[in-house]
Amino acid sequence: MKTEERRRQLDDDSRFADFVAARADALLRYGYVLSGDPHDAADLTQEALLRLHRAWSRVDRKDNPESYTRRIMARLHVSVWRRRRRERLFWELPEQVSLDTLPSETEQDLWQAMKGLPRKQRAVLVLRYFEQLTDAEIATVLGISRGTVRSHASLGLSKLRSSVPNPTATKGSAS
Repeated sequence: MKTEERRRQLDDDSRFADFVAARADALLRYGYVLSGDPHDAADLTQEALLRLHRAWSRVDRKDNPESYTRRIMARLHVSVWRRRRRERLFWELPEQVSLDTLPSETEQDLWQAMKGLPRKQRAVLVLRYFEQLTDAEIATVLGISRGTVRSHASLGLSKLRSSVPNPTATKGSAS
Protein backbone atom coordinates (compact mmCIF):
# COMPACT_ATOMS: atom_id res chain seq x y z
CA MET A 1 0.00 0.00 0.00
CA LYS A 2 2.77 2.46 0.85
CA THR A 3 4.52 1.64 -2.43
CA GLU A 4 1.38 2.52 -4.42
CA GLU A 5 0.96 5.77 -2.47
CA ARG A 6 4.60 6.71 -3.06
CA ARG A 7 4.27 5.90 -6.78
CA ARG A 8 1.16 8.14 -7.00
CA GLN A 9 3.05 10.95 -5.22
CA LEU A 10 5.97 10.68 -7.66
CA ASP A 11 3.52 10.72 -10.58
CA ASP A 12 1.83 13.86 -9.16
CA ASP A 13 5.21 15.55 -8.68
CA SER A 14 6.17 14.71 -12.25
CA ARG A 15 2.91 16.13 -13.68
CA PHE A 16 3.31 19.26 -11.57
CA ALA A 17 6.90 19.75 -12.81
CA ASP A 18 5.72 19.28 -16.41
CA PHE A 19 2.95 21.85 -15.88
CA VAL A 20 5.37 24.39 -14.42
CA ALA A 21 7.88 23.84 -17.23
CA ALA A 22 5.19 24.30 -19.87
CA ARG A 23 3.22 27.22 -18.40
CA ALA A 24 5.54 29.23 -16.10
CA ASP A 25 6.45 31.82 -18.75
CA ALA A 26 2.80 32.43 -19.64
CA LEU A 27 1.92 32.77 -15.95
CA LEU A 28 4.79 35.21 -15.45
CA ARG A 29 3.51 37.34 -18.36
CA TYR A 30 0.04 37.23 -16.84
CA GLY A 31 1.50 38.37 -13.52
CA TYR A 32 3.21 41.25 -15.29
CA VAL A 33 -0.02 42.32 -16.94
CA LEU A 34 -1.75 42.24 -13.56
CA SER A 35 0.91 44.06 -11.58
CA GLY A 36 2.77 46.16 -14.16
CA ASP A 37 6.05 45.31 -12.45
CA PRO A 38 8.38 42.40 -13.30
CA HIS A 39 9.40 41.84 -9.68
CA ASP A 40 5.83 41.75 -8.43
CA ALA A 41 4.95 39.47 -11.35
CA ALA A 42 7.66 37.03 -10.29
CA ASP A 43 6.41 37.14 -6.68
CA LEU A 44 2.83 36.56 -7.79
CA THR A 45 3.81 33.65 -9.99
CA GLN A 46 5.97 32.03 -7.34
CA GLU A 47 3.36 32.34 -4.61
CA ALA A 48 0.61 31.04 -6.91
CA LEU A 49 2.70 28.04 -7.93
CA LEU A 50 3.46 27.26 -4.28
CA ARG A 51 -0.26 27.31 -3.50
CA LEU A 52 -1.00 25.23 -6.58
CA HIS A 53 1.56 22.63 -5.50
CA ARG A 54 -0.18 22.25 -2.15
CA ALA A 55 -3.50 21.59 -3.92
CA TRP A 56 -2.08 19.79 -6.95
CA SER A 57 -3.57 16.33 -6.40
CA ARG A 58 -7.07 17.85 -6.08
CA VAL A 59 -6.71 20.45 -8.86
CA ASP A 60 -5.04 18.14 -11.36
CA ARG A 61 -7.90 15.66 -11.19
CA LYS A 62 -10.89 18.05 -11.00
CA ASP A 63 -9.95 21.44 -12.38
CA ASN A 64 -7.92 23.19 -15.04
CA PRO A 65 -4.57 23.86 -13.28
CA GLU A 66 -3.77 26.97 -15.32
CA SER A 67 -7.17 28.53 -14.70
CA TYR A 68 -6.85 27.73 -11.01
CA THR A 69 -3.38 29.32 -10.90
CA ARG A 70 -4.54 32.48 -12.69
CA ARG A 71 -7.43 32.76 -10.24
CA ILE A 72 -4.95 32.50 -7.35
CA MET A 73 -2.79 35.20 -8.96
CA ALA A 74 -5.71 37.58 -9.46
CA ARG A 75 -6.84 37.14 -5.86
CA LEU A 76 -3.32 37.58 -4.51
CA HIS A 77 -2.92 40.72 -6.55
CA VAL A 78 -5.90 42.43 -4.97
CA SER A 79 -5.34 41.08 -1.47
CA VAL A 80 -3.91 42.95 1.47
CA TRP A 81 -0.73 40.92 1.18
CA ARG A 82 -0.02 42.62 -2.15
CA ARG A 83 -0.80 46.10 -0.77
CA ARG A 84 2.03 46.33 1.70
CA ARG A 85 4.64 48.96 0.94
CA ARG A 86 7.77 47.74 -0.71
CA GLU A 87 10.92 49.09 -2.19
CA ARG A 88 10.55 49.48 -5.95
CA LEU A 89 13.40 48.06 -7.97
CA PHE A 90 14.10 49.32 -11.46
CA TRP A 91 14.16 46.79 -14.24
CA GLU A 92 16.65 47.04 -17.05
CA LEU A 93 16.03 45.47 -20.42
CA PRO A 94 18.10 42.34 -21.06
CA GLU A 95 20.94 42.56 -23.52
CA GLN A 96 19.64 39.49 -25.36
CA VAL A 97 17.48 39.84 -28.43
CA SER A 98 13.83 39.33 -27.60
CA LEU A 99 11.12 38.08 -29.90
CA ASP A 100 8.59 40.43 -28.28
CA THR A 101 8.40 43.93 -29.68
CA LEU A 102 8.65 46.87 -27.35
CA PRO A 103 5.38 48.71 -26.80
CA SER A 104 4.71 51.81 -28.86
CA GLU A 105 4.60 55.21 -27.18
CA THR A 106 0.80 54.99 -26.96
CA GLU A 107 1.00 51.51 -25.43
CA GLN A 108 3.59 52.73 -22.93
CA ASP A 109 1.24 55.56 -21.96
CA LEU A 110 -1.53 53.00 -21.50
CA TRP A 111 0.63 50.78 -19.27
CA GLN A 112 1.64 53.79 -17.18
CA ALA A 113 -2.01 54.76 -16.83
CA MET A 114 -2.89 51.16 -15.88
CA LYS A 115 -0.32 51.33 -13.07
CA GLY A 116 -2.17 54.34 -11.67
CA LEU A 117 -5.50 52.52 -11.40
CA PRO A 118 -6.63 51.00 -8.11
CA ARG A 119 -5.80 47.30 -7.93
CA LYS A 120 -9.33 45.97 -8.34
CA GLN A 121 -10.04 48.20 -11.35
CA ARG A 122 -6.78 47.08 -12.96
CA ALA A 123 -7.53 43.43 -12.19
CA VAL A 124 -11.01 43.70 -13.69
CA LEU A 125 -9.67 45.32 -16.88
CA VAL A 126 -6.91 42.73 -17.24
CA LEU A 127 -9.30 39.84 -16.69
CA ARG A 128 -11.84 41.31 -19.12
CA TYR A 129 -9.59 42.45 -21.97
CA PHE A 130 -6.43 40.34 -21.60
CA GLU A 131 -7.99 37.11 -20.34
CA GLN A 132 -11.32 37.74 -22.13
CA LEU A 133 -13.39 36.56 -19.17
CA THR A 134 -17.07 37.37 -18.78
CA ASP A 135 -18.35 39.55 -15.95
CA ALA A 136 -19.63 36.44 -14.16
CA GLU A 137 -16.22 34.74 -14.45
CA ILE A 138 -14.43 37.87 -13.23
CA ALA A 139 -16.83 38.10 -10.29
CA THR A 140 -16.03 34.50 -9.38
CA VAL A 141 -12.27 34.99 -9.69
CA LEU A 142 -12.21 38.15 -7.57
CA GLY A 143 -14.97 37.16 -5.17
CA ILE A 144 -17.14 40.22 -5.94
CA SER A 145 -20.57 40.74 -7.51
CA ARG A 146 -21.13 41.18 -11.25
CA GLY A 147 -22.38 44.72 -10.60
CA THR A 148 -19.13 45.53 -8.83
CA VAL A 149 -17.22 44.09 -11.81
CA ARG A 150 -19.12 46.39 -14.19
CA SER A 151 -18.60 49.36 -11.87
CA HIS A 152 -14.84 48.76 -11.61
CA ALA A 153 -14.61 48.29 -15.38
CA SER A 154 -16.52 51.51 -16.07
CA LEU A 155 -14.49 53.56 -13.58
CA GLY A 156 -11.20 52.09 -14.78
CA LEU A 157 -11.97 52.72 -18.46
CA SER A 158 -13.07 56.26 -17.66
CA LYS A 159 -9.79 56.97 -15.87
CA LEU A 160 -7.80 55.44 -18.72
CA ARG A 161 -9.66 57.51 -21.33
CA SER A 162 -8.97 60.71 -19.42
CA SER A 163 -5.29 59.97 -18.82
CA VAL A 164 -4.20 58.46 -22.15
CA PRO A 165 -4.37 60.70 -25.21
CA ASN A 166 -6.39 59.36 -28.12
CA PRO A 167 -3.83 58.57 -30.88
CA THR A 168 -6.37 59.08 -33.70
CA ALA A 169 -7.35 62.51 -32.35
CA THR A 170 -3.68 63.51 -32.14
CA LYS A 171 -3.04 62.46 -35.75
CA GLY A 172 -6.14 64.28 -37.02
CA SER A 173 -5.25 67.56 -35.29
CA ALA A 174 -1.69 67.59 -36.68
CA SER A 175 -2.89 68.03 -40.28
